[in-house]
Amino acid sequence: MNRELVGFLFLAFAIVIGVLKFTNWIQDPFIGALNGVKNFYHESVEGIDNSIDEHFSQQETIIRLQTENKKYKENNLLAQEFATELNSMFKEHNSDLKISPKVQLVKTLSYAKFGDINRVWLDMKDYNTSKVYGLVSEGVSAGIVTFKHGQPMALLNSDYKCSYTVYIGKKRAPGIVHGTNTNEMLVEFIPNWIKLEVGDEVYTSGLDNLFFTGLRVGKVLEITKSQGFQNALIEPYFDVTQPGYFHVIMKRY
Repeated sequence: MNRELVGFLFLAFAIVIGVLKFTNWIQDPFIGALNGVKNFYHESVEGIDNSIDEHFSQQETIIRLQTENKKYKENNLLAQEFATELNSMFKEHNSDLKISPKVQLVKTLSYAKFGDINRVWLDMKDYNTSKVYGLVSEGVSAGIVTFKHGQPMALLNSDYKCSYTVYIGKKRAPGIVHGTNTNEMLVEFIPNWIKLEVGDEVYTSGLDNLFFTGLRVGKVLEITKSQGFQNALIEPYFDVTQPGYFHVIMKRY
């Protein structure tokens, strides 16, 4: 390569460097374009990272739900197996008693009346308007289901007209619980000769054919006596201010 060509290339390179370094009208758009490329790159990388995080978050949720669903199915199968074995035992001993419960998952539509949190309309697909059903929320009794204008309406535990039979304490003292339109319930007609204590557990007896036996209702706060019976003021476990999804006991056996 001759000296003239080398000199020409060196001079051209020096001019370009000088222009880029000292000429704003060329430098500014060049840097702007470069920064635009960088910004696009960082936004793309951030978007990909977010997509990956979202994907793995969804995947973890799916795996968790699949695991919970598997456990639910296993528990359901165990319950069915237990019911089958129990029915076989009843049959072996010439008993007519059968265990074949049926429940329905329902959701709250709205309050039945504005300002009254004790009653809600339910989205219930299968029902008999001549029956009353037991209502369960997360394993505890929540109230009963009746019908108004032919539509299923839940009378939650706090409603005065919500009542069902219960047992209290280890001695299984029988009584009838009902709401008081407050955050407490009252158990009445408890036999006087059965000793009760504050803190005793209250649970469904199942004798009214509304609930399974042993569903938790609440615990005793106060004990009084009236007209030859005991009364027990109780604190219910179900939070009436949080109506959402319920299970309705359609059939006990």
